[in-house]
Amino acid sequence: MLETNNQNIYFPAFVNPAVENEQTVHRDRLAKPRLDVLQPLRDWLDSLDIQNRKLARFIAQTIPAQCPFERNIVLFGRKIAHIPPLCKLNPLYDQLVGLRFRALCYLADVCGEDIRSYC
Repeated sequence: MLETNNQNIYFPAFVNPAVENEQTVHRDRLAKPRLDVLQPLRDWLDSLDIQNRKLARFIAQTIPAQCPFERNIVLFGRKIAHIPPLCKLNPLYDQLVGLRFRALCYLADVCGEDIRSYC
């Protein structure tokens, strides 16, 4: 126990370090390794290399630039509810956004296309 400004501060980890070690071991025993079934698909999407103009255009047109599910519900000119973007609930969201970005970069850098129509 340490006294500062008339307040008691307890440092149980320093007083009895065995208690902290037991808690850490117990917590580690409860944590089970989880199998991620989507990891091979994530790896494949991350490693996909865009080398075809048609494929890059298809990807840029198929994957939306913004979440299509986000909406404001308006009744009589007043916003009564907001539906948040649900795309981030997609477990492959980051990989799909990265794939779209690589497709747009290929179209702009290699093909010299104007990509403003895809945004």
